[in-house]
Amino acid sequence: MKIIVDTSKCVGAGQCVLTEPALFDQSEDDGTIVVLNKTPEGELVEKAREAAHVCPSQALSLEE
Repeated sequence: MKIIVDTSKCVGAGQCVLTEPALFDQSEDDGTIVVLNKTPEGELVEKAREAAHVCPSQALSLEE
């Protein structure tokens, strides 16, 4: 699995970070998403799916 981000869609809501801080952070400049691990494994795969699902701007997508 690979996490794909469209930062132009990101509104900085931070739902991804709240879902899994081991995978996501937010830019200090504008609050947009920063992916810490683009290729999660194990239990982090499900967390990545959950983060993509709860993203209000649909800035996250997953390539299986």
